Amino acid sequence: MILIPAIDLKDGHCVRLRQGLMEDATVFSEDPLAMAKHWQQLGAQRLHLVDLNGAFEGKPENERAISEIVDAIGGAVPVQVGGGIRDLETIERYLDRGVSFVVIGTAAIRKPGFLQEACLAFPRHIIVGLDGKDGKVAIDGWAKVTEHSVTDIAKKFQGYGVEAVIYTDIGRDGMMTGANIQSTKELASSLDIPVIASGGINSIDDIRRLRELEADGVTGAITGRAIYESAFDFKEANQIAKYG
Repeated sequence: MILIPAIDLKDGHCVRLRQGLMEDATVFSEDPLAMAKHWQQLGAQRLHLVDLNGAFEGKPENERAISEIVDAIGGAVPVQVGGGIRDLETIERYLDRGVSFVVIGTAAIRKPGFLQEACLAFPRHIIVGLDGKDGKVAIDGWAKVTEHSVTDIAKKFQGYGVEAVIYTDIGRDGMMTGANIQSTKELASSLDIPVIASGGINSIDDIRRLRELEADGVTGAITGRAIYESAFDFKEANQIAKYG
């Protein structure tokens, strides 16, 4: 399992939100590139970049910061990018710049045909981000909870050819309350594609418990606030994620 640092971008800064609320953002760095290099130096095997402004506006807003990071480290550390990706042109532009994986979230639910087209046009480069609350999918920056079951939607998108699913428990994201191990296990066990866990990770024990789900299909875990607030040592956690 790989441990993936998250770099959430708002107005060009590296921030973390609590439960997806833009008005509840903590700025951790005004230099996202320096932060990316920091995680690279500590052994990160992938980076997770989120254009928060883009997610709320429906179009990329932090491309400059993303491009700087990819130009600097994309050749050495794969980068996955999400937030505001609503058309094939944006995907192509990111991939041409050196982004390894594009994460599609709200657009996948609102326009499943778009997701299917993206998987056909850019095979092995499309990851779907599913944000869940009480087993249901949330969209629009978590502002709306739909009636769609996370598991049912994930199975449908698996059929489209997505490379992996990022599953975030929105009730826990940024709250430092621990990962939702049971829900993550249930989702991963129901799929044949990898699941990347996200939301609430706040301890080395969370990393150990998620790694135990590797046989179920959990191949990665995204961590944000915990590593920025030093809840655990990233280098140590990274080794546990890889080797147990």
